[in-house]
Amino acid sequence: MKLNKWTVGLASVGMVSVDSFAEEKSNMVQTMLDSTMLSGYVDTSAQWNIGTGDERLPDYKFGGSGKADGFNLDVVQIRIEKPLDSAEWAAGYRIDLWAGPDANTLGTQSFGPGAEGGIAADFAIRQAYLTLRVPIGNGLDWKIGVFDSIIGYESVEGPANPNYTRSFGHSIEPQTHTGILASYRFCESFAVSAGVANTKGPGINARAFGEDGKAESAKTYMVSFLVTAPESMGFLAGSTLEAGVVNGLDENESRSDYDENSTSYYVGATIGTPISGLRFGGAFDYLDVHNMSGETYSLAGYASFQATEKLSLHFRGEYLRDRGEQKFFTLDSADPAASTNPDRAMALTATAQYDLWKNVISRVEFRWDHSLSGQKVWGTPTAGADGGSLLNEWLLAANLIYKF
Repeated sequence: MKLNKWTVGLASVGMVSVDSFAEEKSNMVQTMLDSTMLSGYVDTSAQWNIGTGDERLPDYKFGGSGKADGFNLDVVQIRIEKPLDSAEWAAGYRIDLWAGPDANTLGTQSFGPGAEGGIAADFAIRQAYLTLRVPIGNGLDWKIGVFDSIIGYESVEGPANPNYTRSFGHSIEPQTHTGILASYRFCESFAVSAGVANTKGPGINARAFGEDGKAESAKTYMVSFLVTAPESMGFLAGSTLEAGVVNGLDENESRSDYDENSTSYYVGATIGTPISGLRFGGAFDYLDVHNMSGETYSLAGYASFQATEKLSLHFRGEYLRDRGEQKFFTLDSADPAASTNPDRAMALTATAQYDLWKNVISRVEFRWDHSLSGQKVWGTPTAGADGGSLLNEWLLAANLIYKF
């Protein structure tokens, strides 16, 4: 054990005991460890993309041809956390680390989106923030650092979602911010969050200003509210209504669809029913890229049914609209054949989850994506006007996640 000179001096004249000091320091370390929580999960999958031609697949986050027709390690998450306690001036922290191919899609790496020098890193920080409470009213809670977006029906965290694959709406939402966020719960039924971040994009410590002449004061602003039905509302108890807005700019070297100031709007709800175990949900996402013609939005409906203690069924239907001068789902906005999704698309997803093992999420999923605009953008790349060969894509997937 290493002691400083002051402690050694006091011990030499009998004013303190080295043994008692060591015991006290050990107790402090043990207390710190006792309040720290370690958790995470290992996410794996297997996919069969029915038919031939899997080079161009429906473009949604954490999907793509790299996972087609084979077995996959999706991601490993490690969480280290000290939650806020009941103290008036409580403090804590949370760190979420990702390893695996999905970490590159996350794109939070501070040295560039997903890779350094074009080489995939397979590692990312999903979240890393301090949590602080100020005793104002019911308690004003703060996050300072890197945190998930405050809008969206689905989560970046796979086990938290009812389905294995993500929706188009999730894919057009902001994902990660570096900044500061304040949250206040007025009562059991109503809460508000508001914050300021460097950019709308996910890059840690990225800046929106620079070579393109944006001012150093350019920032991203966000606000959301959550309404929760109280227990007194019977079968509707726990139902939620949430809405939020995120407005700002992305980092300098971003995708072309974010070169202009953009605003993301979100409204989502979950609704209980008189039928035990049956719940419905809905989500609307709208992306407005300013000074550009066109529109990108998604409308999705959800249904979940807890059939037995172990078996649950989850369904999602979604409509995507993505058209105009500045499309979101494209490899090159100037080339119509570079679209990765058609102007109008529909996706239907059915997921069955059966909990065979303790701490394991085991589910199978069928997904059908269909081009409503007649554009053939999926399948085998072609020299045609649309760039692809298929109007439909079918996916059968199995997903196993161990949570610890």
